[in-house]
Amino acid sequence: MADELEVSVTDAPAIADVESLRQGLKEHSRAFVAVDGFQPLAVFARDPGGEIAGGAYGFVNWQWLDLSLLWVRSDLRGSGLGSQLLRSIEDEARARGCEQVHIETFSHQALGFYLRHGFEVFAELADYPPGQSKSFLKKRFPGG
Repeated sequence: MADELEVSVTDAPAIADVESLRQGLKEHSRAFVAVDGFQPLAVFARDPGGEIAGGAYGFVNWQWLDLSLLWVRSDLRGSGLGSQLLRSIEDEARARGCEQVHIETFSHQALGFYLRHGFEVFAELADYPPGQSKSFLKKRFPGG
């Protein structure tokens, strides 16, 4: 049966095709978990013109916040906006039952920021990209 399948490679997958993979994994996971994970959660900061000046985006996965993105416009870095965004998304995640948060970052990005906010590194890929590293961090919420 598998020998009858056509395997293709693309660097521009259709959104519907990627969603098909997500749905397949969700269906497989239902036998092991009682509740679907990957409920989107986002926080945005907008300037007076409505342009996004920063934001945080992730997913609530059972008792975890999977924080995928946290970005602050360059002219606002160091202003406290990143801390405010992180606090906002963490507060909402706790309100939704999360006890912990995890994120990935590169050494040239925000490793120090997350360490200052109570995260701890639990794994690291050295030379990813060459000369840098990728860190995997987690944090338990107070009372979590």
